[in-house]
Amino acid sequence: MKANTYDAVIIGGGAAGLFCASQLAQRKNTVLVLERTSKIGKKILMSGGGRCNFTNMYAEPENFLSENPHYCKSALNGYTQWDFIELVERYNIPYHEKKLGQLFCDNSSKDILDMLVAECDAHGVEINTQCEISAIEKPNHYEIQSNLGVFKTPALIVACGGLSIPSMGVTSFGYEVAQQFGMQVLPTRPGLVPFTFSDGIKSLSNKLSGLSIDVELSNKRQSFRENILFTHRGLSGPAVLQLSSYWEVCESISLNLLPDTSVIDWLIESKTKQAKTRLKNVISEKLPKNLVAELENLWWPTDTQTPLAEFSHQKLNDIAKNLSAWQLKPSGTEGYRTAEVTLGGVDTNGLSSKTMESKQENGLFFIGEVVDVTGHLGGFNFQWAWASGYAAAQAL
Repeated sequence: MKANTYDAVIIGGGAAGLFCASQLAQRKNTVLVLERTSKIGKKILMSGGGRCNFTNMYAEPENFLSENPHYCKSALNGYTQWDFIELVERYNIPYHEKKLGQLFCDNSSKDILDMLVAECDAHGVEINTQCEISAIEKPNHYEIQSNLGVFKTPALIVACGGLSIPSMGVTSFGYEVAQQFGMQVLPTRPGLVPFTFSDGIKSLSNKLSGLSIDVELSNKRQSFRENILFTHRGLSGPAVLQLSSYWEVCESISLNLLPDTSVIDWLIESKTKQAKTRLKNVISEKLPKNLVAELENLWWPTDTQTPLAEFSHQKLNDIAKNLSAWQLKPSGTEGYRTAEVTLGGVDTNGLSSKTMESKQENGLFFIGEVVDVTGHLGGFNFQWAWASGYAAAQAL
């Protein structure tokens, strides 16, 4: 029968948990990983369209959100993107930069999961799946009661993620453990998630579903220059997902459809050079025709046959403002169902930034998404998983 006492027990067999386990085992610790679902690394496998955007070459603290923006600095400095890239190269995993420093596997996300499992196997990590934990107690060491038995450890590492994509079997268990031991959990909400609309924009988006264009999307706090994607429910795409993490309920967002153009100057110049041309045809030189047709219905429906020469300066100015600062008001987001991450979580004020250990409970650690540190889209959340897992492992 296997021993039920380990130097460290990790709850959660995702990116942070598996990487931390391998690092702990390399330091001659006996390590057990407990995963609630039937398979480890589900989020790894589905990430990056099945190719795993495993890190970003420009992973810096400003790419992360937290109530304490300085908290992530120590861990990110302790284990950098270059350290993980070195590990990937050691396993001869082919990869490429897609854009903006985003690194993806050439073949499959499975390459990253297989690498993590190989690292765990090489150093004797035990992994138990389909483990339902019923209680955690601490008479002396931590005692984890489960359907697979009782496991004891002086070091309990919580790496069971957030609430995003509930179809993968995620729960609020990590937050409950934190609260059980007197730690604060900040309010959570979906991050990196599409916007939904309940006004006329919903109908417009539905008509344009599948259309992707390069824009600048912003609110009062942030601005992102990336693609947006029109969907049956509203707006998605990288720019939308990025801004969603900074969006507040009932807040309007500003969409610049022509970020590289001084729109009013261009329209006035076009009025001179293409006087007999209809406005729709001019704008279609820079934007997709089906989008322009919908904008025409919104902004100049009574002038569809009017030549550009007959548009007043004020009318062109109003249209230019709409093109460069279209004000949209999402009714909400698609929620945790499609969110890539969970914002909020275990309050970093209760954790050591060097070790991820609770300041009030010796031997209790929190790593990865369960912590109030959330990265931008583009490999940053995986880098936080590697860095926070490494930081905890070095403490034992």
